[in-house]
Amino acid sequence: MIEFGLDVKSGVPFHRQIVDQIKYGIASERLLGGEQLPTVRELAVQLQINPNTVRKAYCELEILGILNTQQGTGTFVGNREVEIDKTEKEQMLKQICDELVARGNQYGFTLKEIVIHLNRRSTDGSED
Repeated sequence: MIEFGLDVKSGVPFHRQIVDQIKYGIASERLLGGEQLPTVRELAVQLQINPNTVRKAYCELEILGILNTQQGTGTFVGNREVEIDKTEKEQMLKQICDELVARGNQYGFTLKEIVIHLNRRSTDGSED
């Protein structure tokens, strides 16, 4: 199961963030075929959003054949493979980098300091 979360500052609509998290969860095999997702109500309470927002995301994924909803039982990950194309991956990476740089700037870090830290982390596996 994946841990759902929303970024209120990203400008990306909440239903789109939910769709993306489910698609990336399936593509990365953190969500497997047949796995049950939280109910609309449960996810809405967890994320503190309107249930219609969750319903919209689930419906979009159901239309694409990615999710299956069984009345009275729940919503499940389908058996359809999900691949994230290169353009979509690039957009996601750009968004992640933009958020990292913006957050770093809030704490007074320069882009150079962030890059140095990331390089150090990638070469020695350091988390600090």
